[in-house]
Amino acid sequence: MTAGTDQSLAGDLPDDTPPEVRERATRPGRVPETDPTLGIPVAKTSHRETPSERLVVLGDSLTQGMRSAAVHDDELSFAAILARQIGFDGFRAPAYPGFGGLPANIEYLLRTLEDEFGPTFSAWEVPPAAVRLHSLLAEIQRFWERGPGIVPPPPGPPPHTLAVLGWDLRDILARTFDINLAQARASRHQLLAPIVENAGPIAALRIYPHGDAEERSRALPTVAQDSGEIETLVVMLGSNNALGAMIDLRVTWSADADFQDLVRKNAATVWRPEHFRAEYDLLVEQVRRVRARHVVLATVPHVTIPPIARGVGGKRAPGSAYFRYYTRPWIDDERFEVDRDPHVTGAQAQAVDTAIDLYNEHLTEVVRAARDRGEDWYLFDLCGLLDRLAWRRYIDDPDSRPDWWTEYPLPAPVAALDPKPDTRFLHGDRRGGRAQGGIFSLDGIHPTVVSYGIIAQELGHVLQRAGVEFRSPDVDFDDLIARDSLIRTPPQSITSALDVIGWLDEAADLLVGLWPFRSLDRPPGR
Repeated sequence: MTAGTDQSLAGDLPDDTPPEVRERATRPGRVPETDPTLGIPVAKTSHRETPSERLVVLGDSLTQGMRSAAVHDDELSFAAILARQIGFDGFRAPAYPGFGGLPANIEYLLRTLEDEFGPTFSAWEVPPAAVRLHSLLAEIQRFWERGPGIVPPPPGPPPHTLAVLGWDLRDILARTFDINLAQARASRHQLLAPIVENAGPIAALRIYPHGDAEERSRALPTVAQDSGEIETLVVMLGSNNALGAMIDLRVTWSADADFQDLVRKNAATVWRPEHFRAEYDLLVEQVRRVRARHVVLATVPHVTIPPIARGVGGKRAPGSAYFRYYTRPWIDDERFEVDRDPHVTGAQAQAVDTAIDLYNEHLTEVVRAARDRGEDWYLFDLCGLLDRLAWRRYIDDPDSRPDWWTEYPLPAPVAALDPKPDTRFLHGDRRGGRAQGGIFSLDGIHPTVVSYGIIAQELGHVLQRAGVEFRSPDVDFDDLIARDSLIRTPPQSITSALDVIGWLDEAADLLVGLWPFRSLDRPPGR
């Protein structure tokens, strides 16, 4: 990176940027941690037996294995892949069958449209394709809001993935089954924009215990506390405390009076660092009450790397990591109009990423303090992993690379794919294959199956440091590639579909209803 480029631009941060963020932006960005122990040894405790609950994960949509805007089958989540590695055959995860999952599976929608209109949409096919898309979404909405999808399963043991799409730290700390049920039933059944409302609360009905009144009033951390002894607890939370800025293309900082209120907090798209620390410390108090031999905290990824928001206008300056503007993925440099198109500025994006650096510095100190107390806690630097995969930020712009940066070496079977997967928005090549992308699924936020495998493998390395026994230390990437339809044979209509959505955005302002990733997993109350 050109020395100090983004630090020198810190003076351009918006006036509403919190002072702590503004000051942090004047210094070099956070350097990822490569040692999950932070160099602090902890004495190992010998155990006669391995707990029956070998793996529990607290998280959000990333933990659920969400792909292309839908949670469907947790069998291909990083947690389920990791469970198979360690030989945990009793791993429980909820399923969301029906129409490709909840709230709306973009891959399912595109393949349905391809069956009817072919792999490309001509100009005259755009209106009927939009009508068909609207009809599909209405059918999906009926299933999840008024049909079998909203019926909770019979009471039973909770899943090992204690995770709900869209949950931020306050949701994890405060939401209960009864709160979720009331909101799941509160859908307004919109006709103009037939997208499943309240997808998070509906998904939560398959996760939260609900056998009696006491169970129905419990938050997820207390569910983990009641699970008995756990071998490894993974906590992967915090992304939804900043991701809304890039999904909504609106930077609104959390407010002192609102950030701990389940409804009013949703006006914010990014949490002030002091609010994040306050919430995370409450979570840590709950996690310390869980009887877990090993605890792994994952850092929060920078939200400006996923292709949910497309950087346009070139970099802010030579050597900068940030583009001048970030807008919708179907708007390129030629189409972008700053006075018309939704966007955040590069300065706003830098402020959000700087806040995330402060989040992650706090997580690091939490792990450091735990290890200083002799507790077997570890840091999994998911943020650093994604930074090392960032195509447009670093790989394609050598001048922007910080001194610590090296490209992440993809597993051999993945690196051998042609083209090699990258973090750009996934496109088909019009010949049945993939032209670019492959790290992120079609919502531009969540990983593909192969990418979940990468997360599982890197987490596995942390668990090996903890002394966890493995049935198979290496992820079977050949198997994951065979099961990853987006890597092998992505919908060829992706570009055409983006054009359809762009046309609707310009002509009818129907974006909110007809593109499922916008605020797809933010709870109601905005």
